[in-house]
Amino acid sequence: MTRPIAGGSGGAAGVEAALPHPGTSRPARVERVLENERLLATILLAPTVLLLGVFIAYPFVMGVWLSLSSTSVGNPGEFVGFKNFVKAWDDSIFQMAFRNTFFYTFWATIFKLVLGMWLALLLNRHFRGKRIVRAAMLLPFIVPTVLSTFAWRWMFDPTFSVLNWMLFKGGFIVTKLPFLSDGAWAMWCAIVINTWRGMPFFAITLLAGLQTINPDLHEAASLDGANGWKRFWHVTWPLLKPVTIVVVVFSIIQTFADFQLIYVLTGGGPANSTHLLATYAYQLGVATGLLGEGAAVSLFMFPVLFAVVWIQLRYLRRLEGA
Repeated sequence: MTRPIAGGSGGAAGVEAALPHPGTSRPARVERVLENERLLATILLAPTVLLLGVFIAYPFVMGVWLSLSSTSVGNPGEFVGFKNFVKAWDDSIFQMAFRNTFFYTFWATIFKLVLGMWLALLLNRHFRGKRIVRAAMLLPFIVPTVLSTFAWRWMFDPTFSVLNWMLFKGGFIVTKLPFLSDGAWAMWCAIVINTWRGMPFFAITLLAGLQTINPDLHEAASLDGANGWKRFWHVTWPLLKPVTIVVVVFSIIQTFADFQLIYVLTGGGPANSTHLLATYAYQLGVATGLLGEGAAVSLFMFPVLFAVVWIQLRYLRRLEGA
């Protein structure tokens, strides 16, 4: 037999008294658990924060200080304010490097996006040897930038260019093309190499986005009479747009601050015609020893990249909100 609770109303009152009332403080045991969790989170995040501070925050702050000083190799220098920035802005080589950086980034990003999208759509189909093609597509990532750029440099060499030899033997040209000895040709050669290196990143990422799209949407669009282009524009592209924006942001950041490719391919030549902001900053700060002026040139990249990232992330949030 069950024992009745003595004083029915008193028992209910006892249960209510045992429950925490709104506005009362949490039990000490809960507070201890929360404090232990906060301590654990702090311990786990401390190495990451320390690494970010040592390898990102400190170099950035040091770069800002150098850009505001007349520091050079062997000379600690003094505070000069924005003098280095004004001097760089009036420098004709800096102006050329500034324009080259935007030109290089714009066209390389456009080509990587278009070719990467085409390759992703191709690899999203079923065909024999698809896995081998996907694996081979990653080769530009596996080969180090310096090594692959040296190979391309040999292909574009003004004297021993294999491309010139093939074009000449094929009857397409009668004189050798100045791939790296002419500034305009050299810049387009750099864009081609950057596109070759970056296209697999676009293709793999966009392919992952394509595989998340429900095939039933394409089947429904086909039943409504939509052809391949309309299905891409009205079904695939709207669903793939958030992924595309993220990929483009990463590509712009990497391409705008590119250094290795240009430095190995042309070194900024001929006649400084292929300098980017990164290579010109290196030439001033390291090769010439003018650390303050080199840091000022490199910091011109920061507001541009910040604005690009801010605008695209706001657009991405708007898409997610819609």
